[in-house]
Amino acid sequence: MDIIYNSTAYPLIILPILVFLARIMDVSIGTLRIIFVAKGLKGLAAVLGFFESLIWLLAVTQVMQNLTSWQTYIAFAFGFASGNYVGILLEERIALGNLLIRVITRKEANELVHVLWNAGYGVTSIDAQGETGPVKVIFSVVKRKKLTKIIAIIKKYNPQAFYTIEDMRYVTGNYHPPIVKRTLLPQFALKKRK
Repeated sequence: MDIIYNSTAYPLIILPILVFLARIMDVSIGTLRIIFVAKGLKGLAAVLGFFESLIWLLAVTQVMQNLTSWQTYIAFAFGFASGNYVGILLEERIALGNLLIRVITRKEANELVHVLWNAGYGVTSIDAQGETGPVKVIFSVVKRKKLTKIIAIIKKYNPQAFYTIEDMRYVTGNYHPPIVKRTLLPQFALKKRK
């Protein structure tokens, strides 16, 4: 270990890489922590805050001990920028929480509403008046992990629909999708038996 630490490559290459990786870790954790705070996940945010500050202290200590190394400064700053990006990617992957999807459609949207119901989404639809005439407003609260599926349904059945998506901090109550009876017999066999 002393051979690596005392080598000429350590302050020029190894230390900047270590600082860079530490900054990616602490800023990624910090990004997740902020998102967890916004979602009201206090326990997770506290644990992440501990590790974020510990890693940050280790990185800053190395920078302060090597004030003549401009490579370490660059690695510190580049690690910060990369950590923001990585943190957002991680949060998108985890996809915690619920979203409110509001769809406004100019044409009749009964088919879209029924397809969403049949796909297991809770849907509330109301008639409304828009700038160009009557519209249908559809609301649905979905898990973030299901966002791409519901957007694909909206685009398939009403490609001209206007929709907005909002993060939701708390959701009370539950929508239970209808239970679909499953059978092992094919549908045509059921019709023949009748």
